[in-house]
Amino acid sequence: MSRKTTHLSKSSTHLSANESTNRLEAAQPKLAQYVGFFAIGYILASAIFMMIQSKFALNSQLVTVISIITGAFIAVSKFVKHHQRALDRSEMNRLTIGGIVVVWLLTIIYFLAIWFWIFDTISREVLLEMTMQQPLPLLSSLVMILVLTLVSARISLWGVNRLLEPKPKNI
Repeated sequence: MSRKTTHLSKSSTHLSANESTNRLEAAQPKLAQYVGFFAIGYILASAIFMMIQSKFALNSQLVTVISIITGAFIAVSKFVKHHQRALDRSEMNRLTIGGIVVVWLLTIIYFLAIWFWIFDTISREVLLEMTMQQPLPLLSSLVMILVLTLVSARISLWGVNRLLEPKPKNI
């Protein structure tokens, strides 16, 4: 009796490490563009509120939270539109961190622009001296705004994700 060996294709039975990595990367969408959408929404809302604040006095923390909610809405709505599903937990965490990093980079750019283009030498010296004499109020306000942006981004992403989650189709 002769033995017959079965002819198995490697591609169908065994995945190489590169193929499995490529399939895993294809399953997880790139979130960089959605962080960009988050940034666009944040910038638009911030610009609108800056124009409104020239006429009415508004609470700056409220403006920050509403701007973050707007950015979260735009990012999640684009994600749901493109992928026909809601964000999962890891995607939401990555989008939260990416969005907060973008918000803080934009804030740093904004403050540097104010520092160099609006403040004169005397105003800079006064602010530096005040900061050196009492650094605790500045540090505590920086920590509080960091916590505010992080918490508001996470809650708004979660809420908008739940609100825009596509309904399952009944067949």
